[in-house]
Amino acid sequence: MVCATSRVCTTRLEVEANAVVADPGPTTAPIPVRALRRCGRRFRSMKNILLVKMSSLGDIIHNFPVATDLRRNVPEARIHWVVEEQYVSLVELHPAVDRILPFALRRWRKQLVRSGSWREFAAFRRTLREADYEAIIDTQGLMKSAWVASMARGPRYGFGAGTAREPLAARLYDTTFEFAPAVHKIQRYRAVAARAIGYPIEEQFEYGIRVPADAPRVAAEPWCVIFHSTARAAKLWIESRWVEVGRALAGAGLACVLAWGSQEERARSERIAREVPGAVVAPKLSIPELAAVISRSRVVLGVDTGLMHLAAALAVPVVGVFTDSNPIDACPIGNGPTAYRGMIGVPPSVPEVLDAVREVAPELRLP
Repeated sequence: MVCATSRVCTTRLEVEANAVVADPGPTTAPIPVRALRRCGRRFRSMKNILLVKMSSLGDIIHNFPVATDLRRNVPEARIHWVVEEQYVSLVELHPAVDRILPFALRRWRKQLVRSGSWREFAAFRRTLREADYEAIIDTQGLMKSAWVASMARGPRYGFGAGTAREPLAARLYDTTFEFAPAVHKIQRYRAVAARAIGYPIEEQFEYGIRVPADAPRVAAEPWCVIFHSTARAAKLWIESRWVEVGRALAGAGLACVLAWGSQEERARSERIAREVPGAVVAPKLSIPELAAVISRSRVVLGVDTGLMHLAAALAVPVVGVFTDSNPIDACPIGNGPTAYRGMIGVPPSVPEVLDAVREVAPELRLP
């Protein structure tokens, strides 16, 4: 379960499996076996655990193994999850989550003068405080997530000032944990939960999500999916290179399905599709529908976007294309074959990406 093309990432993940962190201290040192035995009865009898991971799509996907770990180690606990309202359908894919608490901060910010926004926020706060939580686990590390965690009732766990994306957030947690920068996000999140509750981290992990059995018929099978868009323009790959890759995939007998979210992304999909034989611009799809389409794909290629990580979570062959983000702590990993090419400031070439496709899907006969 590693990034197949990076020795560095492989090494880090082997270390992360043992939850090694930077600057060990009272709150970050490995949990002694005796301590685990002493607290075993306590954590197995926990009733309520709250996860605070509100966005973005990729970060939420990386937090899914936490829910899986909790269900395995604390089977009787009810797992609640606070998430931005637009990602509710994504969290619904995980059967271990008993209750989802939608948070509409983005919408409320735009409608501060409306009394309805304040009533909705008051209702959210009441709902959040209904349960007494044995552990409130914030793996977001932002002031807004720490603020939400502080409204709930129970001990709060999160990142220390050296790890949190917004260091001030650490002041709102009761217990904090620090991690080396190269530790993959998934293992950071898993380690915070494991140390908060008191169970050992297993080397192997599962995302644990379930997708609809029937996928929308977006193209004639077999197909591949290309995620060429992302919210940050610097992460994009040159369109002409996507065209070259798409033509190679079409030459291997695959219909290239081009996904999109905004009208700008749709226009980019249409431009690429016009240059690639048999390519299809997907219709507007919900997250569950898109997950079902991904699950039927022969291979998925994508820039550093949440949907590329969703493909890794679904164990299909994945190639990540990195141009302006660090793949060391964000490379695609899952139970299927994964690879990536490129790094910050060094976009990959077309031959490099096609080489990665051959690596994760050797049965394809690329020209």
